[in-house]
Amino acid sequence: MSGLSTERQHHLQLLPDEVGRYVLLPGDPGRCEPIAALFDDAAHVMSFREYTTWTGTLNGEKVSVVSTGIGCPSSAIAIEELIKLGADTFIRVGTSGAIQENTPEGQLAVVTAAIRDEGTSSHYLPMEFPAIADFQVVDALAEAARNLGVDYRLGVSQSKDSFYGEVEPDRMPMAGMLHDRWSAWRAGGAICSEMEASTIFTIAAIHRVRAGGVMQMHSGDGEVNRMDLLSTAVEALRVLIDQDRRHVQWP
Repeated sequence: MSGLSTERQHHLQLLPDEVGRYVLLPGDPGRCEPIAALFDDAAHVMSFREYTTWTGTLNGEKVSVVSTGIGCPSSAIAIEELIKLGADTFIRVGTSGAIQENTPEGQLAVVTAAIRDEGTSSHYLPMEFPAIADFQVVDALAEAARNLGVDYRLGVSQSKDSFYGEVEPDRMPMAGMLHDRWSAWRAGGAICSEMEASTIFTIAAIHRVRAGGVMQMHSGDGEVNRMDLLSTAVEALRVLIDQDRRHVQWP
């Protein structure tokens, strides 16, 4: 992990004492306040560009939620600056498209790794390097879902650059390739498609910090309980805080 900064960060506009070690990363700035409502003593800290920050506590430990905006480039900026401020545990919290057929609407995906089907992470490491979630974070998310009785599955996500390339591939000039690649992800067992996890995992690996992700999967237009997603992410932080205090390490 690189040296910590004492300066206000250019994009997040945050100082070190304004964020916690543990950070949840939704894409949507509007999702920060509902997540922060599940913290203790939460307060709005900063909003600048797509980055909104709230900070509070859980079990007496300072925690934050910071929006990243959509996609890997803005997510890379967020996690880079948060690491400079001392954060070392990150959970991506978002929505995703279901890849596997017959996925229950709203089921959670606890992401174990991500397909680097995007360009940002190639500026950090060769594409052959895998984007893998931290095992301790994965385990905490799975434990949190079980604690809350929330339906989830473990699996690989596809991180992509083009939303409409996924949802409207037939109108794209490269429709055949997009369909072939989607079939390949499905055949390989990938469970969801989103736009941030692979770069977050890659940057976390370089800086030797922890990162994971939990996504709510959508396969149609059915109603879902968004609190399943938000509560699971917050509960996972509680699990990690408890483990860190007891110095529990992954086997």
